[in-house]
Amino acid sequence: MDLEKSPAERPAVPAEGCLTVAIRLPVRIVVLVLVVPVRMLWDALVVGGRFLRDTVLRPVGRVLQWVAWAVFVWPWVTLWRYAVVPVGKALAWLGYVSLVVPAVWIYETVLTPVGHAIAWVARGVGAGFAWVLRGLGAGFAWVLRGIGAVLAWVYARVLTPVGRAVAWLLRGLGIGFGAVALGVYRVVAWLVRHLIVVPALWLYEWILAPVGRAIAWAARGLGWLVRMIFTGIGAALYWTLRVLLVLPALALWRWVLVPVGRVLAVVAREVGDALGHAWRVAGHLSLAVGRFLGRLFRWIFVEPVRWVYRSVLTPVGHLVRDTVLRPAAEAARGVGRVTRQALAAARESARQTRADIRRMLFGTPREPERVPLAKDRREPGAVGTRTLGSSTTALTKD
Repeated sequence: MDLEKSPAERPAVPAEGCLTVAIRLPVRIVVLVLVVPVRMLWDALVVGGRFLRDTVLRPVGRVLQWVAWAVFVWPWVTLWRYAVVPVGKALAWLGYVSLVVPAVWIYETVLTPVGHAIAWVARGVGAGFAWVLRGLGAGFAWVLRGIGAVLAWVYARVLTPVGRAVAWLLRGLGIGFGAVALGVYRVVAWLVRHLIVVPALWLYEWILAPVGRAIAWAARGLGWLVRMIFTGIGAALYWTLRVLLVLPALALWRWVLVPVGRVLAVVAREVGDALGHAWRVAGHLSLAVGRFLGRLFRWIFVEPVRWVYRSVLTPVGHLVRDTVLRPAAEAARGVGRVTRQALAAARESARQTRADIRRMLFGTPREPERVPLAKDRREPGAVGTRTLGSSTTALTKD
């Protein structure tokens, strides 16, 4: 199997010029010399900041958080729990007893019967008004029916003949006026056609149209002349500006600014690459120095402290625990056990005393009567039970 890529599969590497190769090495050396102290200082600050955060800022923050809770939160929580809530419950109970209960009693005892009485009176008054209005409505209906009959007779016997006569008269007048208006319209139309339209059409065809065509031809010629004048002026200004401004600016851009920009771009790219490379190299150097310092700190301080802790402090602590702390703990547990027993005996004595006082003052409470169960009602008592040795049957009686 071929482990190398074919030439067609290999990525194309851009060719670098001699200027890039000449700039790269000096720039990287200078940047590495400048960046290494900065990176080591930065790493030292990071390590110091993390140590300060873990050993100082977090404990101080937790202490400040606890102090803030104890100073600002806990008093308000205590005030709310043990003062505001009980007072609110007491006020709610007092409001319920002093407002809600009397209002409910007044509503059920006073307002409801009064409302029922008012509703009964209102229903009676409404029934009376309804009866009166029903009688008045019947009277008005009878009167309106009479008036309607009279008006129907007047319409059928008087207004209908008069209306037909007036309509016949108006139809004749309309026919006469239509004939007169048609004749007047035809006369006016003939006068307008021969006095206004025909002269106006002749004036437009033989005078206004030729004059307009001549004016349009003159305007087109004048426009062509003005356009040619402005075209010549524009061409002259274009070539003047192109020769004086555009061509020098184009030459400056093409032969000065573009090469300088390319050189600056190469320098900037190489400086950026050098900064990244130097930052990574400085990181490796800083890591190596940090590991060396950490190992040196471990050899000088941590290992001796660990040896002292394991070889000296741990045996001493075990000795103190076995000879002092455990006996003291056993003694404290024994004292606690004796104290709990004494308190339990005192509580039991107090409970018996309270029971005796309650029995002397109020007497012994009556025990509830036992209701016989169905099983007890079916089976006989202990005396009358059937056994093999007794003669309770007819066959075994003596």
